[in-house]
Amino acid sequence: MAYSEPFRIKTVEKIYQSTEEERRKWIEESHFNMFYLRSDQVAIDLLSDSGTGAMSCEQWAELMLGDEAYAGSASYFKLEKAVKDVFGMPYFLPAHQGRGAENVLFATILQKGDMVVNNVHFDSTKAHIEYRNAIAKNCVIAESKMDDVYHPFKGNVDTEELERILKAKESVKLIFVTITCNNIGGQPVSIGNMREVYKIAHKFNIPVCYDAARFAENAYFIKTRESEFSDHSIREILQEMFRYCDLMVVSCKKDALANTGGFLAFRSEELYEQAKVYESFFEGLHSYGGLSGRDMGAMSVGIYESLDFDFLRSRNRQLEFLAGKLEQNGIPFMKPVGGHAIFINAGKFLPKVPVLEFPGQTLAVELYIRSGVRGLEFGSLPSGRDPKTGLNRIADAEYLRLCVPRRTYTDNHLNVVAESLISLYKERDSIKTGLEIVYEAPIMRYPTVRLKRVEDKKINRI
Repeated sequence: MAYSEPFRIKTVEKIYQSTEEERRKWIEESHFNMFYLRSDQVAIDLLSDSGTGAMSCEQWAELMLGDEAYAGSASYFKLEKAVKDVFGMPYFLPAHQGRGAENVLFATILQKGDMVVNNVHFDSTKAHIEYRNAIAKNCVIAESKMDDVYHPFKGNVDTEELERILKAKESVKLIFVTITCNNIGGQPVSIGNMREVYKIAHKFNIPVCYDAARFAENAYFIKTRESEFSDHSIREILQEMFRYCDLMVVSCKKDALANTGGFLAFRSEELYEQAKVYESFFEGLHSYGGLSGRDMGAMSVGIYESLDFDFLRSRNRQLEFLAGKLEQNGIPFMKPVGGHAIFINAGKFLPKVPVLEFPGQTLAVELYIRSGVRGLEFGSLPSGRDPKTGLNRIADAEYLRLCVPRRTYTDNHLNVVAESLISLYKERDSIKTGLEIVYEAPIMRYPTVRLKRVEDKKINRI
C-alpha cells in the first residue's frame, strides 16, 4: 500500500539556485565551516532538524493567541497542561531551548568531580558537564559502533557496564538516557532497556533523566520494532516510557515541532524548587523561561501533533527513501536508518583522508560545493579535545550527518541529495586530503572553528 504525507503544503519559500562557482567561493569565505554559511547560500539545508521544521496552521494560530503577560501567562498554562498530560510529569520549567534547560539542570545538581553516565552524550550536554569540571561518560551497547550490524535499538544503554560503573562507587550523580540517541544516528532505546536502567539506577539510588528531544520518534520505533507494544498508540507508549525516569530535559525544536523552546520536568517537588532558583538566573521567571507566550502556545500544540502515527510513519518513510538510494549505490551509512537523520560513514566514504583531516567535514564541504546541500560533520571535529591532555579526541567513527527537517522537504529534494552523494562516491578516490584547524574555541569548538584545506601532508596531527 502506498502512503502519502498526511498534510498539504500551504506556504512555500523560494530557494536561490546558486552555481558551483558561487558555492566554492562562499565556503572558502566561510572558513570551510557550515555554520558560517548564510541560509540563502544553501539550497537544501540538512544541517539540523532543530527548530527548522514547518509549523502547522494550528501552531501559527497560537502565535496570534499568545498571552505575553510577564507572569502567569495563559500560554504557560497551555504548555504546562500538555507536559503533564503527555509525559505525566507534575512539575515543569520552560526554557528558551534544550541547552538552556540543560544549563539549569546541571547548575542545580552537579559539583566538580561528579559523573553523568549517558548512552551517548550530545555535544552540548557534554560541554555543560565538562564546563563544571564534572565527567561525562558514555555507556552504550557495542552494536552502536557497527554500521552494518542490524540491531533494532542501537541506542540502548549497556546495562552490564552501567552496573559495573555504579558498583565501582564512582561519584555518579545522574544517569542520562538520550532518546533517540543523536550521536549514533538517531537510534532508539527500547522500553525493555529503559526498565532495566531504571531498576539498576534505583538500586543505587541514582536518578534517571531522559534527554527526550525526539520522544515521538523513539515511541514510533518502539511501536514498529518492540512486539509488546505493536498494538499500543504513540500516547500509550510515551506514558509507559516516562514511567522509567525521574526527570526529563527537552528541546521542543525537534519532535514538539516548534521553532524554539524547551523545558525541564520533574517528579520531585524538592528538585523542582531548587532548579527554579537557577531558572531565574539563566532563563527568566518560571512561568516564561525566556520564551514569548506565542512560542509556548506553539510548543503546546506541537506536543500533541507529534503523537500522530501517520505523520511519524511518513517522516520515517522519507528517511528510508533516502537510505534506500544510498544502499543501492553502496554508500556506507549507519543502519538501520535513524529517526531524524542519515549518518554517512565519511571515514569509509573517503578512506584516503586521515582522521585528523576530518573526513566528515571534508565530505560536507564537497557535497555543498557539488549541490548546495548543507550537512554537519559528526566525528572527531565536534568531539573536541580532552580537557586534561589537550589532545584531539578521536571519535569511534567519522560521520556526515544529514538531518531532515520535519514537514519541510519533498522526496524530490532528497533525491537531489542522493544523486549528489552518488556522484561524489564515484569520484571518492580523487579526494586524498582534507582540512586542518586554523582557529578553535576551547570548548564546543565546531560551531566557530575556522579551517583551511590541507596543503602540506606533514601537518602536526596531535
